[in-house]
Amino acid sequence: MGKKKTKKFKYQYDGYYFSFPIVLMLAALIIYPMFYGFYISFFNTNLVTRWKFVGLRYYLDAFTETAFYQSVILTLGFMVLVVAGQFLLGFILASLLNKEFKGRTAFRVIFMLPWFFPEAVVALLFTWIMNPMYGILNSILRNLGLIHSNMSWLGNKNLAFPSVVFVCIWKGFPLVMTMILAGLQSISKDYYEASELDGANKWNQFRYITLPSLKTILTTVLILDCVWWFKQYTLVYTMTAGGPGTATSLISLSIYGTAFQDLRFGKAAAWGIIVFVICYLINLASKVVIKEDE
Repeated sequence: MGKKKTKKFKYQYDGYYFSFPIVLMLAALIIYPMFYGFYISFFNTNLVTRWKFVGLRYYLDAFTETAFYQSVILTLGFMVLVVAGQFLLGFILASLLNKEFKGRTAFRVIFMLPWFFPEAVVALLFTWIMNPMYGILNSILRNLGLIHSNMSWLGNKNLAFPSVVFVCIWKGFPLVMTMILAGLQSISKDYYEASELDGANKWNQFRYITLPSLKTILTTVLILDCVWWFKQYTLVYTMTAGGPGTATSLISLSIYGTAFQDLRFGKAAAWGIIVFVICYLINLASKVVIKEDE
C-alpha cells in the first residue's frame, strides 16, 4: 500500500519536475527583468555611478512631458493605421484564398512569405527599395509617370511615417490573413446555402454568418496585433531611427534613446512600465467590449 502511494505521489509531481526548468528560464528572462525595471524606475541612475532616489517623479513627469505624450499619441496612431491596414488586406486576401481556383496553394505560400522574413531583413530590404538615389521604387514610379523626380521616402518628414506604416502592414498582414482564413474554412457551407434559400444577399451573409463565426478569432488577433505593433521597435529603428526629426519617434524608440543615449535608465524604465500598463489596458478594453457584445 505504501509503495502505491509513493508511486502515485511521484506520478503527480513529475509534471512539476519537467516544467521547473521552463519556469526558471521564464523567471530569469521575463519576471526578474520586469521587477528590476520597476525597481530602477524610482532612481535617477546610469546603472554605474549614479543612484539617486526620486520616487514617483518620473511617472508623474511623464504626463506633463511633451516628448512622452507626443510619442504615445504618435504610437497610438501608428498602431491604429497598421492594424487597420493589416485587417483590411488580410480579410480581402483570406476571402479570395478561401475560394476554389487553380494555384491556390502557391498563392497561399507566396502571401505568407513576408511573415517568414525577420523584421531587420524586411527593414533593410525596404530601405534599399526606397533609397532616394538608387531605389527601385523611384525608378518604377518615374517609368509610370507618377513622379518626375526622385522622392526621399524615409528622409522626408511628410513621407517617412506613411512609408513605415506601409512596410509594417506588408510585414504583418500574413498572420491576420492566415487566422481569418482558418476561421473561414471552419464555417459550414450549409449556413450559406440555407441563407440563400431564405433570400439573403452577400452582405447579409457576411453580416449575420461570417462575422459572428469569426468573432473569437478576430478579437484574439486584434488584441495580439494591437499590443505587438504598439511596442514595435525593430522595423522603425532600422528604417528611420525615429527620424527625420521626430516624425517616426515611437514610444519604444524614445525609451531606447532615453536609456542608451541619454543614460537615464530610471526614466526609461518608468516609461517602459507605463507602456506595459497601456498594453494591459488595451487588452482589458478589448475584453470589456467582447463581454458587452455577448
